[in-house]
Amino acid sequence: MNPQLFDTIATLQPIPADRFQLSELSLAPLPRGQVGTIVEIYTTQPDPHYLIEFSDRQGRAYALVTLQSQEFLLLHYDLAAA
Repeated sequence: MNPQLFDTIATLQPIPADRFQLSELSLAPLPRGQVGTIVEIYTTQPDPHYLIEFSDRQGRAYALVTLQSQEFLLLHYDLAAA
């Protein structure tokens, strides 16, 4: 797995509200399977971290969370991409 900027991901576990960097939620955790987009990749540490934006259907961001690759599943829309 080599996540890239703007890849779509799904969370593998609930993400507690205390990890949010920005939130429009009322401090509810993000559920397992929540879909988001990689908007920044931090490579200053040995294991990269990814800033994930979670948005509603109108494109309004409701949460930003930094995750490690083992905390999400990279989603593919085309068979060739998998």
